[in-house]
Parts: sequence; C-alpha cells; structure tokens
Amino acid sequence: MRGKLAVSKDPSVSIGSENAAQANSLFVTSLERGFAVLEAVGNERRDVGVTEIAAKTGLDKSAAQRFAFTLQALGYLEKNPATRRFRLSRRVLGLAHAYLRTDPLVELATPYLADLRQFCQKRVDLSLLDGFDIVYVVRLQSQREAFGATVIGRRIPAFCSSGGRAMLSLLPEDETRALVERSPRKPLTPHTITDVEAVMAQIARARQDGFAVCVQEALMGEIVVAAPVVDMQGRPRGAVHIAMALADHDENEVRTKFAPMAVAAARLISGGGY
Repeated sequence: MRGKLAVSKDPSVSIGSENAAQANSLFVTSLERGFAVLEAVGNERRDVGVTEIAAKTGLDKSAAQRFAFTLQALGYLEKNPATRRFRLSRRVLGLAHAYLRTDPLVELATPYLADLRQFCQKRVDLSLLDGFDIVYVVRLQSQREAFGATVIGRRIPAFCSSGGRAMLSLLPEDETRALVERSPRKPLTPHTITDVEAVMAQIARARQDGFAVCVQEALMGEIVVAAPVVDMQGRPRGAVHIAMALADHDENEVRTKFAPMAVAAARLISGGGY
C-alpha cells in the first residue's frame, strides 16, 4: 500500500524565502534568524566567523553578530577567544538526546537493529526522510569505520541513497518525481547517479524488489542495501540499512544474502505498531 508522506522544502540557512508558514501572522522572523545562524555554524566542520555567518544567512554583519552573541550567551554556541570564531556547544547535544529518547520509532527499532547487526556482522543504520535528505538516527557499527560515516545526524541526499530510494518507492510516482526533480542533485562520488530518469528507474526497481541498493553513490568503496519501514497505514516512515565494503561483497551477494535481512528487520519494526 502506498501513502502520502509530507516532504518539506529544501532546508536552507538563507532567510527570506517565502512559504505558507512564513506568511502566517504567528511566524516569528527573529526566531527564524536565530536558527539560521545556528545552522550556519552547525553546517561547517570548522569554526565560523561573523562575516561568514552574515554571508550564509543574508543578515548584515551587525545582526549576525548580535544573534551569535545571544546564542553564545544561551549556551548554544562557543567562541574561540583567540580567533573570535564560533562553533556549536555541547548544549546542542541535549536537543539531539531529547529527540532520540522521545522518538517512538527510534525506541522501537533499536533492539531489532541490534539483533540485525549481531546477525549480519555489518554496520546497521536507521534513517528518516527529511526534506530532500535522509538523516541517520541510529547507527550501529560492526568494526572500525571512518568517523564521519558513522555519526548520528549525518545527512545524505535521498535521491542517491538506498534508504531514500527505498522510502521514495512507496510514495506516489508524481510526488517522488517532484522531489527528485527539485532536489539539488550534486554528485557525492564519481558513481552518483544524478539524471532524473535514471534515478526514477532505480526507485522503480526498489518498488519492485522491496529494497534498494546503492553502490558507491554516497561513499567510495561502500555498498548499502535498505528496506523501508512503514506505519500502520502503509506510509514510509524510515529505512533499515545494512552497509559494507564493496571490496568484500559484490552487488549480487548483497541482493541475495543481505537484502532479505534488511527486509525482514524492516517488517518486524513496521509490525511493531509504529
């Protein structure tokens, strides 16, 4: 059964793009600006100065400085006294922790994912669809891996990820096509498929198979299979991933051996009443 899944606009730190929410009298523009500054800092893997924050958000430098100071005073940003640049503070982790401990799907899925990791001896993830991206909310390693590839909260474009394609395969085709066409289809590796029709063909195959496989599209040397998790109405709510090194397993083995494991785990989670 296919169902509707609300998909938000492309998340951007830039301020001023009009939408229905922003036109509502309840919308607080100053709060939007504060979050834009927080995201401008959080999206970088290095400290960020006021001038760069202003450029990323569209704020003037004085406003960017005031918002950054306020966020620092509230404990959400830290300032390097030597460089006068900002980074996220540990307090932000409290928000992530609050989300993870209160999300019913994360709570339901985690023991099943732990069993799956134990059974397949590979990295196992749970992702959710958020705008044009998937975001990882559970990641269970099986061995030493690159740090950036295993952090909770990591985002990957849905169009080129196995989890994204698995979830999109359960949406109406016109909705899926609209998301793929509007998505910024920038290649992450030389193997990333960016052509709309080619991506739609991959999603169609996922719809037929009940799972999706991506080979080196998001990370060189990695092959990932994912199966969708659905709610009681059949709407896609997440995806179970099994990731492994392409040097150890070819696509045929992933499809015949590991895909059934991902599908079985996704069905168990879906059957848990989420």
